[in-house]
Amino acid sequence: MLGDISGLERIYIVCGYTDMRKSIDGLCAVVEEQLKLDPASSSLFLFCGRRRDRIKALYRDADGFVLIYKKLTVHGGYQWPRKHSEVRNLTWREFDWLMSGIDIDQPKALKQE
Repeated sequence: MLGDISGLERIYIVCGYTDMRKSIDGLCAVVEEQLKLDPASSSLFLFCGRRRDRIKALYRDADGFVLIYKKLTVHGGYQWPRKHSEVRNLTWREFDWLMSGIDIDQPKALKQE
């Protein structure tokens, strides 16, 4: 089913600014060149622009790449790490926090065992 990300093994947040004009091919190039990862792996890659009010999500399904675009319509922005050298693998809980506009670096959040 198009847009079903529940079967993906990993979620990566791509730190730093991403040019939100990039399409699937451009984002795949970012994953390959900057992150040294395979964009066709069973992973979801999240990108955010300079304004922090939009996210693009890229993943490969059975027959091609899927690009999901989300723009916030409320005041504020996503809490997004900016170091280009850092690739972060998110848990599903952190992904849910991120998509809800909550800071993913929760110092008081309980760790899963």
